[in-house]
Amino acid sequence: MAVLNVLIDHGPEQVWDVLSDGTSYAEWVAGTRSVRDVDARWPEPGASIHFSFGAGPLTIEDQTTVRLMEPLRRLELEAHARRLGSARIAIELVPWGEDRTVVIIDEHPLTGPSARWHSVPLDAALRVRNRRMMRSLAEVVDRRHGAGAARPDSASPGPAGLGRSARA
Repeated sequence: MAVLNVLIDHGPEQVWDVLSDGTSYAEWVAGTRSVRDVDARWPEPGASIHFSFGAGPLTIEDQTTVRLMEPLRRLELEAHARRLGSARIAIELVPWGEDRTVVIIDEHPLTGPSARWHSVPLDAALRVRNRRMMRSLAEVVDRRHGAGAARPDSASPGPAGLGRSARA
């Protein structure tokens, strides 16, 4: 289970402002090079972001589709990566005190090699990637809504409860 809890020093409305803006996807999603197109209905269920991702000369173009959306609370995505397969990415926002949000990200491969070879090392790699991604999300929220304090990380490999928080 690649679950990570992150504390962001902004309220859920400010975090949701970034999540609900499909054009900001490349600013905070690790590995995304650019956003080619965003459906006008984003983040409504069924809407997609068309993006390019990769490293070095290897670039793949594909899409991420919204599967479930509860404004200011939850966004569940299905990210596709051609032959590499697809993944379910669930992002939950939990108000935490005044002007703070616990962001819980839960990512699991659905299809392709990652789903067939899903393992503890793969989950560890996803947590590292997602920690970086949540740090980037916090930075984008800070740029848009004024600086909250970016905090050093502390891993949270626990289940989708609040548990210990990794701070972005």
